[in-house]
Amino acid sequence: MTHIAKDIVATFSIVAFDPATGELGIAVQSKFLGVGAVVPWAKAGVGAVATQSYANTSYGPRGLEWMEQGKTAQETLELLVADDSERDLRQVGIVDAKGRAATFTGKKCYPWAGGITGPNYAAQGNILAGEETVLAMGRTFEQAKGPLAERLLKALQAGQAAGGDRRGQQSAALLVVKERGGYGGYNDRYIDLHVDDHPRPIEELIRLYELRQLYFEKPRPEKVAVMEGAVKEEAAFHLIRLGYLPKERAADSEALHEALKAYIHTENFEERELEKGKIDLDVLAYMKQQPSPQGEK
Repeated sequence: MTHIAKDIVATFSIVAFDPATGELGIAVQSKFLGVGAVVPWAKAGVGAVATQSYANTSYGPRGLEWMEQGKTAQETLELLVADDSERDLRQVGIVDAKGRAATFTGKKCYPWAGGITGPNYAAQGNILAGEETVLAMGRTFEQAKGPLAERLLKALQAGQAAGGDRRGQQSAALLVVKERGGYGGYNDRYIDLHVDDHPRPIEELIRLYELRQLYFEKPRPEKVAVMEGAVKEEAAFHLIRLGYLPKERAADSEALHEALKAYIHTENFEERELEKGKIDLDVLAYMKQQPSPQGEK
């Protein structure tokens, strides 16, 4: 039986570019604590790098520097491994801001190890159940629809379903960057989610992504409802139940508006705040799932 060192970053990942939005991203899973602190690196308008298998974390910032200077993903990869005396232990996937992708697997990486590239992505992994993990990620990414983050998560799910890391699961991460995509528009860190230690980290990562969408994305037009009829009654009921609205003021539209506003600000849903008389049904759905305050029914 092959001995596997404890400090190896054995994992599977996908790096990708979305030409429609300019977003760059990485999704990764591993039987390794806190993989999100090691593998993913990205910069808006430049590229994305996944460094794994005895991960040389200098590949991240150095790779981004090379691409920012105009090097392609393949040229960047060649420069990184040429300067690394332990290149045979490394694995890396790179995509640049034009969608050109490259992947490298050192000949001393623990099997199964390898990677593929396709339109706007590179997928790779080591200590995998088999090649199908990487192939499934690639196929799924190519066929999936929707935002880059969701396509990356679907690819990660497919990789796990095809066998994943043969040692099991522990951590996962999702990083997506775009110009002024961070909170308040002050940086490019559009989505940056980590699951550091969990028995089903990909499922937990998806749960966190869905929460992130609720907190930070604006209401979808089809989910905006007028506060009248059944919608108004339901909102009032739950605002009363959660302690935001006095029961005797349930029919008072102004009181209802102020109670909803207080709830939205308490829960940090400011991006989903609407004008008086309207409510985001996603907020209402979340409200309905919340337990009543302790001791109340």
